[in-house]
Amino acid sequence: MRSPIQNHKPGEMHGMHRTSLKTIRHLGSAHEGTTHFIRQRVTGIANAILILVLTGVAIALAGRPYPEAIALVGNPFVAVPLALAIISVCIHLRLGIQVVVEDYVHAEGAKMLLLIGNTFLAALLGATGLWAIARIALTQIVASS
Repeated sequence: MRSPIQNHKPGEMHGMHRTSLKTIRHLGSAHEGTTHFIRQRVTGIANAILILVLTGVAIALAGRPYPEAIALVGNPFVAVPLALAIISVCIHLRLGIQVVVEDYVHAEGAKMLLLIGNTFLAALLGATGLWAIARIALTQIVASS
């Protein structure tokens, strides 16, 4: 690591060869960009596939009475992709909003508060969706026995 204090020759402009403040404070690259980028792309692809499947389910649900719709959603072949879609969408949502907050919010306190709120929002949405699917599926299991 370079010394934060650079020697300069007489006559040179002071500060031309200074070490950046982020290096001194160890606030340089976090080496997280590639991982974040890949996670966004993987969840995006998963969302595209799962949304196509769920569009078919939504079309199949159209016009059905409530008990038949509940029975269809309670089917494991529908409930599992629906749960996977909720998980994938919530992860993708969290990653996307994180990028927006990190890029456009410059006040550190507000940025931290928004990132924490973003994580809690994604977790709350995911937990609510998964709870609803589990309740429907478990109701179907109890009713069939």
